[in-house]
Amino acid sequence: MRKQFFKEALLAVALAAFSSTAAMGQQSEQKEAIDWLKDVADRVALHGYAQGGFNYTHQNAEDKGTFELKRILFWVDARITDRWSFLFMHDFSNVVQEYYTDYRFTNNKALTVRLGQFKNGVSIENPLSAAAMEAIDVYSEGVTYLTGCGSDPLMGVQYGRDLGLSIFGETNDGKFRYEAQVMNGQGINKKDGNKEKDFIGRLEYRPVKGLNLVATGQIGRGHAIANSPYNPDIHEGDNYKRNRWTVGFDYKSKDFNVHGEYLEGKDGCATSRGTYVTGAVPLYKGLEFVGSYDFFNFNTSLGMDQHKAIAGLQYWFFKKCRFQVQYVYKSAYVANGVFNHGACHQVMAQMQVRLDYSKKK
Repeated sequence: MRKQFFKEALLAVALAAFSSTAAMGQQSEQKEAIDWLKDVADRVALHGYAQGGFNYTHQNAEDKGTFELKRILFWVDARITDRWSFLFMHDFSNVVQEYYTDYRFTNNKALTVRLGQFKNGVSIENPLSAAAMEAIDVYSEGVTYLTGCGSDPLMGVQYGRDLGLSIFGETNDGKFRYEAQVMNGQGINKKDGNKEKDFIGRLEYRPVKGLNLVATGQIGRGHAIANSPYNPDIHEGDNYKRNRWTVGFDYKSKDFNVHGEYLEGKDGCATSRGTYVTGAVPLYKGLEFVGSYDFFNFNTSLGMDQHKAIAGLQYWFFKKCRFQVQYVYKSAYVANGVFNHGACHQVMAQMQVRLDYSKKK
């Protein structure tokens, strides 16, 4: 009887000890899982915005109106270490647009290397997000044409992005910034169409608070993916010289924001050049007036010049969320593959909603 009692007591103690150890192990595993999830959450930032609205166009005695969902962008910025990070961006209305990794070699911001698919550094506007631009149709005519944002059929719609390698950094307390890029020159999610690479340089200087002076340049060779009404001497499948250079400024203050630029490009034997100035002036508690004047000649030898003017209002109703309405006038347009000098009138309305989430302080 006593022997049986002793066995049962010993078994109970063993079970209790095992249960306690198992519970402690389970709690430890749960704590490790919680710590790991917390560490991941601290290192990952989530961002996204959507833009959509209504466009009315009066062109060549025809009226057209359409609702448009222009872009729904979502991206994840992951900080793997204090020096190493990764970004992935997808546009749900189009395609995967960016994926790259950054590694900072110096203790300060003097030298960082980027590898992957990202925006090319040509012009002031192209590296900027559409969520920060004043115009509903986003970039100036020259920037859209010269950086591969969609208006040049030789390049196609590349959203100003390409595959390649970038080295960049800033010195003198952020007053001087540089960037050097080597890129395929073919656009997003594509292999290079020829053996040559495009070389892009960018220099920025901030002499005083709010003012940024920018110069950019590109040397390379393109591979045409289609024929173009702007450049009839280059045909689909041709390799051609493709060079660009720009100089401009960007000024921001509490009273107004304005930026402007001179741009010039060389595609084969054709030269294109233009200039623009765009700005916004606060009127009352989130309400701003937006204005822009834009001149661009797509081919100076063929007289393909276009003037564009924008005037409108935008209301920031919550942080980076806004409603915009603008009138756009153009003195020339392309219809059915033909460049025409003639008036084009547009009234655009757009809603922008943006969300950002990060636990990083």
